[in-house]
Amino acid sequence: ACFRLLCSLLLPALFLSGILCICLVVLLWGVRLWIQRKKQLSSAGRDGKRPLLVAFFHPYCNAGGGGERVLWCAIRTLQKKYKNVTCVVYTGDKDATGEEIVEGAFRRFNIKLIHPVKFVFLEKRFLVEASLYPHFTLLGQSLGSVFLGWEALLKCVPDIYIDSMGYAFTIPLFKYLGGCRVGCYVHYPTISTDMLSVVRNQDTRFNNAAFITSSPLFSKFKLVYYYFFAFMYGLVGSCSDVVMVNSSWTLNHILSLWRSGACTSVVYPPCDVQTFLDIPLEVEKSTSEYSIVSVGQFRPEKDHPLQIRAFAKLLKEKRVGQQPSLKLILIGGCRNQQDEERVNKLKCLCEELGVSDDVIFRINIPFEELKRHLAEATIGLHTMWNEHFGIGVVECMAAGTVILAHNSGGPKLDIVVPHEGRVTGFLAEDEDSYAETMACIFSLSPEKRLEIRENARRSVHRFSDQHFEETFLLSVEPLFK
Repeated sequence: ACFRLLCSLLLPALFLSGILCICLVVLLWGVRLWIQRKKQLSSAGRDGKRPLLVAFFHPYCNAGGGGERVLWCAIRTLQKKYKNVTCVVYTGDKDATGEEIVEGAFRRFNIKLIHPVKFVFLEKRFLVEASLYPHFTLLGQSLGSVFLGWEALLKCVPDIYIDSMGYAFTIPLFKYLGGCRVGCYVHYPTISTDMLSVVRNQDTRFNNAAFITSSPLFSKFKLVYYYFFAFMYGLVGSCSDVVMVNSSWTLNHILSLWRSGACTSVVYPPCDVQTFLDIPLEVEKSTSEYSIVSVGQFRPEKDHPLQIRAFAKLLKEKRVGQQPSLKLILIGGCRNQQDEERVNKLKCLCEELGVSDDVIFRINIPFEELKRHLAEATIGLHTMWNEHFGIGVVECMAAGTVILAHNSGGPKLDIVVPHEGRVTGFLAEDEDSYAETMACIFSLSPEKRLEIRENARRSVHRFSDQHFEETFLLSVEPLFK
């Protein structure tokens, strides 16, 4: 009787599930055919041939960070190599025109595009804003990116789709519904094994609140959520035909999560090293003031408070009259109101520590001013834990500063490494070690500092625009076959 009851409940449920699955498949197939038809009806070029549309999904293309430099260099590279290609950028930067965005890329990064770019402006970018999801942020942003990706796909159906900003959950959408060949450039894995270990070890970080670390139950729940998200992230990422990563650190994480080694390659981001190498390198003249320069967007993970606290500690321990006066110059971009609020909090921290007169904030400055500050600086400072790569680190080294970066991620594995057996810079981990290392750098003779700066300069040629162009074209070649 029990068996008969079970069968009478189970069989209809299975049958209904099967019918629903078939309906879903038919619906998705219908949507795909509709999108393909939409693609075929799109306008042809002047010669009657439809240009190959290569679309980059980059909702914050006007932000002015390292990721944006990769975008514009990638577009310029494709324009150089392929004649019948039209580059499309999906962006949410509705407050600027296409011309203003392109002009901004030239002003900030010294990148001049060869042909015009088609911009597709998206209305629903707010769906990927972290502020919309105070809890379950990763999941919320990822689901939001699917809706944003759907808007992008409806507005323009490309032949080749490249996610250049880390929205991996859009990849299956463009591959299976859009019928596109798909690739991605991963700056930073959305979730990493390091993030799992932070939760597992109950460490308090900017993305792991104290109320979670203090509760074993909350920590276990968050760990299960992270493992589920990592599994889903691996599934969507493995749909890519081509995967490019920006560093050895990112490569290790993507290989363990996506398991798509055959189509994954390291493509170091393009750093405008040549422009910085033009700065003359010579022994420092005796000066009454030394500057320490930090280059990085005002985002929480960049850990600007650590820079300010370490600098305050350095000033406190420096004996009066022993050294020239020191200035800390924080250079970075503000993307939104949250970044601006973060800058205000940093200014309050400077006041608390009594270093307001010695810390200078330079926000959204033009390229030439950035170059001037780096040319005059003695130390280039960088404090992000597990920075995926660190374009700012490379720029500081190319400009001739003595770099002091975090002993983790890209700086540790790829950038601040010995070149031909010689020191190229320094690494530190916490407030004390940063303050001590800065004091140590200032205690070196100008000749010794010059030697380190020269070694660093020689080592950064592998991060040039030219090297990026070669490796990028080699990686994306399968998408154009």
